[in-house]
Amino acid sequence: MNSNQSLGARGESAAADYLARLGWTVLERNWRCRDGELDIVAHDGTRHVVCEVKTRSSTDYGDPLEAITPEKAVRLRRLAWRWAAENGVSGANVGVDVLGLVIDRDGFTIQHLREVC
Repeated sequence: MNSNQSLGARGESAAADYLARLGWTVLERNWRCRDGELDIVAHDGTRHVVCEVKTRSSTDYGDPLEAITPEKAVRLRRLAWRWAAENGVSGANVGVDVLGLVIDRDGFTIQHLREVC
């Protein structure tokens, strides 16, 4: 595992811990199908939420949330529907959030952008 993969894995673990602190249940991590991968699938107590996690060591090259282009948002929505269909969940009951993490002296700073698409 290279340093970027290691950073990404640490970020995903921190994101899952953050969601658990919110009272959410993490159902899946790194769910894959032939069309792509979902970082985290969780349940917030009301609905299912697909969470894309973007982790950076700094903001020198931009905010991690800037990595979510309109094309990426469409792809995430399509993958969310695919996950829902495979799990017997109505696609209308699945939201898509993005978690942007940046390393700081205490671990990570987390920005949570809800309902991106």
